[in-house]
Amino acid sequence: MINDKSAILLLLFFFWSFCIGQSENIYAENLHYSSNGDEIIFPFSKGFKEAEKWKSTCSELENLTGSRDALLVADWQGKILFSKNADKKLIPASTLKILTSLAAIYYLRPDYRFTTEFYLDKDLNLKIKGYGDPFLISEVLAEISSTLAKKIQSINDIILDDSYFKTPIIIPGNTSSSEPYDAPNGALCVNFNTVFFQSINGSCVSAEPQTPLLPFALKKIRESSLDKGRIVLSHKKNESTLYAGYLFQHFLNKEGIKSSGKVASGKVRKENDKLIYRYISKYSLEQLIKKLLEHSNNFIANQILIAAGANVYGPPGTLDKGVLAVLNYAKNVLEIDDICFVEGSGISRKNRISAKEMLKIIEKFEPYHILMRRMDRKFYKTGTLDGISTMAGYIENEKGKLYRFVILINSPGKSTKTIMNKLASFILGQK
Repeated sequence: MINDKSAILLLLFFFWSFCIGQSENIYAENLHYSSNGDEIIFPFSKGFKEAEKWKSTCSELENLTGSRDALLVADWQGKILFSKNADKKLIPASTLKILTSLAAIYYLRPDYRFTTEFYLDKDLNLKIKGYGDPFLISEVLAEISSTLAKKIQSINDIILDDSYFKTPIIIPGNTSSSEPYDAPNGALCVNFNTVFFQSINGSCVSAEPQTPLLPFALKKIRESSLDKGRIVLSHKKNESTLYAGYLFQHFLNKEGIKSSGKVASGKVRKENDKLIYRYISKYSLEQLIKKLLEHSNNFIANQILIAAGANVYGPPGTLDKGVLAVLNYAKNVLEIDDICFVEGSGISRKNRISAKEMLKIIEKFEPYHILMRRMDRKFYKTGTLDGISTMAGYIENEKGKLYRFVILINSPGKSTKTIMNKLASFILGQK
């Protein structure tokens, strides 16, 4: 039996244990300290040891980010866990593609599919009208040509209509380099406006078995003095559109369709010309965005941006219309009205956004997070320019909850990788 003295001691023991437990929870739930005026809090309610671990992590994150950087982390409910320089306008680089993707989904819808139309005129000229499909690759051209072979046997000229986009489209940040990220945009383009080649025994050959090295491209390769790699087809003398025509001609001839005329630019006259085939892309917008984010393809980003602008404000598509569409989406849907957005890929250093604004974008993009590149439980989009390293996305904990993060490093010599690893290590360590 328990006497009165034992009972009192037992009650005191339970009371003491309760108080210790409460004090640890209170400490854990309210631990915070100031980092340049920003509050860093511990939200996990795991007790003293976990609170100290988070405090140590915060200290490391503080040291890894400088005055020209920003870091913002939130839990799945939007509660801010770490914030530094969240309001500072910084260069987002390719993380800006998330905003471009969101706006395109909003205006075009996830199941939108690009089309390309094929007409015959009274002189048996084949007219091809493009509407900005960013994924007209060689394999697709071969499939289209196979279909057309069931409808026509011979043609005269191949006339190319790229009037759905106004050309030339000048993307801020693009240069005249031979890098694929500098490829120009247009309404009728093939293979991302690039040609991939290599040199074997002193001769230039295609580096892609599905794509022939046409004389039109070989001439440009020789002018470039490159011996391997890629060349970019520019707007000069309409070469990007003309190359599309010559590549179509190759695949049409391969299917037995004889072409006796020239390849030239022109216009479809819908009142006179007969539509014989409308190609509908096998890829939905959602699938294209997955490819865009996976490969960080600048060409696709600005193609869907310009197409969205043409959808909202009518053709011809222009960069200005695309930019306006995104800015209106940001203001009216995301309640973001203080960003500098000049193109859709993030290649321009004139683009500016804060971590707080990017976090709103990440929150809205959450239903589509599986379209992002994935590594273990991390879903993310990176961005890189000279002296710039950025990353934004989600970390999924063991319960399937998505923590959101934005890392904008604008200090040369720094990287997002270490910061990302610190965040993931702590979040994934939570039970």
